[in-house]
Amino acid sequence: MAGTNSERQLLAEGPAIILVEPQMGENIGMVARAMANFGLAELRLVNPRDGWPNEKALATASKADHVIEATKVYDTLEQAVADLNFVYATTARERDGYKPVRSPVIAAETLRARFRAGEGTGILFGRERWGLTNEEVALADEIVTFPVNPAFASLNIAQAVLLMSYEWMKSGMEDLGAVPFQAMGQTPSTKEQLFGLFDQLEEALDARGYFHPAGKKPKMIDNLRAVLSRRAFTEQEISVLRGVISSLDRFSRKSPRGGRFPTATKETPPDDSADA
Repeated sequence: MAGTNSERQLLAEGPAIILVEPQMGENIGMVARAMANFGLAELRLVNPRDGWPNEKALATASKADHVIEATKVYDTLEQAVADLNFVYATTARERDGYKPVRSPVIAAETLRARFRAGEGTGILFGRERWGLTNEEVALADEIVTFPVNPAFASLNIAQAVLLMSYEWMKSGMEDLGAVPFQAMGQTPSTKEQLFGLFDQLEEALDARGYFHPAGKKPKMIDNLRAVLSRRAFTEQEISVLRGVISSLDRFSRKSPRGGRFPTATKETPPDDSADA
């Protein structure tokens, strides 16, 4: 979905996303993109395998340059979380220990509340192949886990970050049913416009022998009108349908648009103004 707009407000707040020993620059770039999609901007890397900065990360970040450029790198996880007040560890596996385990919704609400209170917060994500160690999970305050297929629980690191980033964004919305834009307003058609569609379509069908046998024509017209009047058309929709019918009237399969005009209209090319 393309939707980058440099003229609109850029959200850049919330918990730090901490990747522990990420292996591939491409995955880091996709993480940055997921963060930027949902207003997160602070990315921390612990001992990335291929070093930093990483050209592949920048290439796959898809213009999330503000995240990539501000990325901080640490030698150890202890250093990466030292200034934070509260940290979640993400894991799909059951762990030994007594840490509370939260759903993404509850975790995001907790992070939002602590963020508003001025606390430093973070979310830990483990290595692409095997996640976080028990010792690393022990450095977190609580665990967050996703409701996934128990027989196929492994998530790509960028997918995991995307899910948590999405829940973070939702936790700040006053109305979860709100959307960033609405469908373009359209004017309901008048009955006169609908009757015009009926007349045009019936005339076109009659000319092609559609109403056969003749004795069934009234019933066929009733059925046709019932179909077309089942829902309220807009003016724009009426215009589209009438344009289609006009095109079918003017051009046959043997004389398609772009070829020669039909014999009957050779001298006077058809007016396209009715086409939608």
